[in-house]
Amino acid sequence: MIAASGGMRSRMESLDMLANNIANSGVAGFKADREFYNLYVSEQAASGPDPALAGSMLPVIERPWTDLSQGALVATGSPSDLAISGRGFFVVDSPSGPLYTRNGNFHLGKSGQLETEQGYTLRLRRPDGSPAALDPSLPFEVANDGVVRQGGQDVGKIEIADFDDSANLKKAGSTYFKVDASVLARAAANVEIKQGSLESANVPVAESAVRLVSVMRQFEMLQRAMSLGADMNRRAVEEVAKVS
Repeated sequence: MIAASGGMRSRMESLDMLANNIANSGVAGFKADREFYNLYVSEQAASGPDPALAGSMLPVIERPWTDLSQGALVATGSPSDLAISGRGFFVVDSPSGPLYTRNGNFHLGKSGQLETEQGYTLRLRRPDGSPAALDPSLPFEVANDGVVRQGGQDVGKIEIADFDDSANLKKAGSTYFKVDASVLARAAANVEIKQGSLESANVPVAESAVRLVSVMRQFEMLQRAMSLGADMNRRAVEEVAKVS
């Protein structure tokens, strides 16, 4: 029963993860979560004399991880929609500090800054590193290297960041990621920015739906196993009472 209970818990975590992936499959730049299973062995069982630990080994999701593989680029025709081809993240400034995202669904605000739906400002920098702004009344172009031009003049360059170890990235809601202050970002290499396109979520919807049904069936089987175990224990207690 303990093993079945552990299995049900890990399946519940998988269900939550799969449901969240499917719910966000239509969100630009969303990155799917995956699970890595392992077996947990209690310290008491591991140090005991009995080598048969099967009854004390419980399945757990040891290390949930985020799949950062690129999604398909879909043309939208909107000049404020941007997509990254290659590794890297857009850098946006939020009230709590810099956040990183692959969601390029921006709009041009009244202040001349490209902003996210939440109002976070996309980092657009001049060569000297100072913030740059656009004229909201004029059209603008974004080159593949991230240089933004308006009226035939270079206004600034969009900052694209990357990290040596993607394990440092932690989801911060929606399509955003954050890192600890001690983790330094570096300029992304070998990337292109596609204006008028968005990166779709990297969630394989059909595969996720099949896995969701499979995990639900596994959960139901484990639930029945627990019910059978409880029924057997109840009958055993009743039979002992009759013998007594």
